[in-house]
Amino acid sequence: MSNQIRANSILPAHREDIELHTADGLTLVGELARPLDREPVGTLVCLHPLPTHGGMMDSHVFRKAAWRLPALAGLAVLRFNTRGTSSVRGTSQGAFGNAVDEKYDVAAAIEYAEFAELPNIWLLGWSFGTDLTLMHGLDPAITGAILLSPPLRFSRPEHLDAWAASGKPLTAVIPEFDDYLRPAEALEKFGDKAEVVPVKGGKHLWVGDAEKVLDEVVRRVAPGVPVPLPRTWDGPMESGDMNAYADRTVAAFADVPVPGQLSGPPD
Repeated sequence: MSNQIRANSILPAHREDIELHTADGLTLVGELARPLDREPVGTLVCLHPLPTHGGMMDSHVFRKAAWRLPALAGLAVLRFNTRGTSSVRGTSQGAFGNAVDEKYDVAAAIEYAEFAELPNIWLLGWSFGTDLTLMHGLDPAITGAILLSPPLRFSRPEHLDAWAASGKPLTAVIPEFDDYLRPAEALEKFGDKAEVVPVKGGKHLWVGDAEKVLDEVVRRVAPGVPVPLPRTWDGPMESGDMNAYADRTVAAFADVPVPGQLSGPPD
């Protein structure tokens, strides 16, 4: 019998807790989810939203990617907490580095994926994670990158220029009602240096639109997989504890200033 895939649905995968070790001596906590019955066709290294405003490896789009994509799309999903960030998985060592020291975190994640011989490695950045992608993710091991709700807060035009010069595919998925960068402005800022994908009705946090995001991701990382992805599942399925994330909501950080060049609603 087919069961509907809901927000808390966990599909079968091989999941293991991992640790990343940075060049400046920190240990970061994370998880690697891989297909249960086959080799992955591609790999997502997820760079999460702003940790000073609730961003973490379990931010809902990344949580759903890890819970669904190994089974539905044959992808490996590597999630981790950047320095000083906490989630149910635990707390990574160090302290928030204003997108500067996080260069070591990005490098450690890419190195882990390489060492694990994961194929076709893509960076999937969301909000703050898009700045980390643009600033620190242009590595020979990376096939391409996808930016979700890029605020372009810490990154600079020269970072985008470097990606364009590399020839690696770069896609920016832009919500219609984003708090920082909406489709028309994104088309102007990215120009011909990235593919810009507007999402009608979308907002910065992608609440209610995770399925659209995952479809766009799979369309690029695993083009052989039909999209839209199935919304039902015929096999075994578990349920995640959504209460575990209740204290990491946006509302809890409403009065905390947003660091960086921009100010406004939190990630």
